[in-house]
Amino acid sequence: MAETVQPGGVRYGSGVGRWILLATVLGSGIVMLDGTVVNVALPTIGRDLDASVAALQWIVNAYTLTLAGLILLGGALGDRYGRKKVFVIGVAWFAVASLLCGLAPNVEMLIAARALQGIGGALLTPGSLAIIQATFAADDRPKAVGAWSGLGGVATAIGPFLGGWLVDSVSWRWIFLINLPLAVVTIAVALRHVPETFDPKVSGRFDVGGAALAALSLAGVTWALIAAPDSLPTAVGAGIVGVGAGMAFVALERRVREPMLPLDIFRSRQFTAVNIVTLCVYAALSAVMFFLVLQLQTVSGYSPQNSGLATLPITVLMLLLSARAGELAKRIGPRLPMTVGPLLCAAGLLLMLRIGPDANYMTDVFPGVAVLGLGLSVTVAPLTATVLASVDVARAGIASGVNNAAARAAGLLAVAGLPAVVGLTGDGYQVPGTVDSGFDQAMWISAVLLVLGAVLAWLTVRSDALETPPDAEPHAEPCCKTCCAVGAPPLEGDAARSRPEVSGPGGGPAPGAH
Repeated sequence: MAETVQPGGVRYGSGVGRWILLATVLGSGIVMLDGTVVNVALPTIGRDLDASVAALQWIVNAYTLTLAGLILLGGALGDRYGRKKVFVIGVAWFAVASLLCGLAPNVEMLIAARALQGIGGALLTPGSLAIIQATFAADDRPKAVGAWSGLGGVATAIGPFLGGWLVDSVSWRWIFLINLPLAVVTIAVALRHVPETFDPKVSGRFDVGGAALAALSLAGVTWALIAAPDSLPTAVGAGIVGVGAGMAFVALERRVREPMLPLDIFRSRQFTAVNIVTLCVYAALSAVMFFLVLQLQTVSGYSPQNSGLATLPITVLMLLLSARAGELAKRIGPRLPMTVGPLLCAAGLLLMLRIGPDANYMTDVFPGVAVLGLGLSVTVAPLTATVLASVDVARAGIASGVNNAAARAAGLLAVAGLPAVVGLTGDGYQVPGTVDSGFDQAMWISAVLLVLGAVLAWLTVRSDALETPPDAEPHAEPCCKTCCAVGAPPLEGDAARSRPEVSGPGGGPAPGAH
């Protein structure tokens, strides 16, 4: 039975706040984990299932494709039918798909199961962040988002380490099967402790056409990028379908009464700019995670486990610093952290150019990985908090979905396009010279993307972006009411109407909800 809480009134240090963070971090964490855990196992999977570079790209991108293409739909479903409900369904779906991945007899079945995993991820990911935005008190949200971002980032960073250990010690199949017990714990905590929230303003028909066109657009462009080295006519045809579907998606969203993606959300210059920064940062990060493990294993001679261990500094730094970065951004504003962070990441990538044959870990690998981890720690929490602070809390699901879609689409296109750009095709992932040359080019390209993101952040992100949440009364002082177990801003006037409802144990409004 969910605990009864006041809408937007949960404090960061309270018992219910810790349970909510646990459920949301575990749920989004398994999605982020599977976004990177596979990378370290790719060479082993390729040899075991006799896969080409294109097949390896699809093992990564089938997951990212459905995740990015349907994540807006997941956010809209949560806003309409209940964020906790859709979150729990997504976790269960993800667990079943993970089981299918672990049992896949060939590369085609693995790719199909990875696509199913992405659907589950699209259902649960936007809900995890929207739950935090809707339940925590306004002045505690940046810290809660910082903790969520930091611990979720740890899941992303720990993926290569965990994957390498499982590949070396057991089998690559266990990188998927390990999700099952984590999913069980997540569902149990969510059902008991997470309050239900939704957007009471949502009504009307569902935008199924928009969801289908978004997924088709991403699929077409991805197919074009992956197919380009082997079949130009196929690439051109897929590209035309992808671009055409994208144009049709925009036209449809302008016309339908209840669009999956309300285009007016981009009227916020801040929201639009931060999502473009997201594209730059996550395209570079995805490229690094794809190429680094290939470089370490194929060129430097590292085992899967050691190549995973090589990224451990990223995990440690994000664990220690991300929540503090969220607090820092609240005090000084997000502009400076979102500028300095990508620049640090770019410097880390340039330091990685030292990684080559027989690379020494401490002198060749560690400096670049550590600086990259520091840059991500500075960047991720302020970026996420700024995206959510740019819109009304009632649109948290859509805002979260857009930002997650931007991040996933960036990674999708980077992994689909960069290997061909740097000359890594066919069975090239098994040729040290080819991988080494491609890795160097990929790091330079990714560093340029990060610098562009930093420049854009400096020019567009406001230093006061986190000072006044859009759902809070401009001059209201936090107070505690008798109907509220914790301190929370008063739910009166426009502030009350802008907050999502919180369901009590019986599914109706919680006591004290306005």
